[in-house]
Amino acid sequence: MNDFLFVFRNDPAIMAGMSPDELQTSMQKWMDWIGGIAAQGKLVDRGNQLANEGNVVRPAKVVTDGPYIETKESIGGFIMVRAESLGEATEMAKGCPILVAGGNVEVRPIIKV
Repeated sequence: MNDFLFVFRNDPAIMAGMSPDELQTSMQKWMDWIGGIAAQGKLVDRGNQLANEGNVVRPAKVVTDGPYIETKESIGGFIMVRAESLGEATEMAKGCPILVAGGNVEVRPIIKV
């Protein structure tokens, strides 16, 4: 079994435009999806939601505001899962609720050193 990182990206404006009921429904879908992965014993780390603000440190130690200044897409959070292969991890990611809201999931193998 290998560990994989799921990085969730979306347009923060979509969430900002949701009603409280829509937010609650969305959160329940996330809890159900992550709970299903956990029930299979494949959830390594539940991760956390990330704030919209941040800084980027670039070469020559130049610091800019915001982690996503060049795109409307921001990283909203992450989890770590365990799977036999990249293909299996990718199949798990296909159930992510962020896909319904136009977001995406980046699936990356974690290299243990």
